Amino acid sequence: MKKLSVLLLLLVSFTVAAVAQSKKAIKTVTVKTPTVQCESCKKKIESFLAREEGVEKSVVDYKRKTTKVTFYTDRTNIENIKTAIANAGYDADDVTANEEAYEKLPKCCKKPEDGGGMKKQ
Repeated sequence: MKKLSVLLLLLVSFTVAAVAQSKKAIKTVTVKTPTVQCESCKKKIESFLAREEGVEKSVVDYKRKTTKVTFYTDRTNIENIKTAIANAGYDADDVTANEEAYEKLPKCCKKPEDGGGMKKQ
């Protein structure tokens, strides 16, 4: 009976340790998004990332040209996030925007050299 109790105690200890280790790790990263131009870009990227598996939150700062993303590390990674931003039509760090998605962006969201961008007042 004593051996059974010790065995049960060890089993419970290992189970608690395994559960503690399996807690989902959350990470926040900042991605340079140099091609964001306006509020419309911000909404598009944030909406796109909201549908991305594992992304908890995203905040685009188009004035600083950065995107801060909080995600679950067991469900996605920084490369997937950059690819998702590129698939929305925007450059993300070293990942270039998907050409087809970029062409579909409204004029205000395109690079100034392509005739886009917001008019300065």
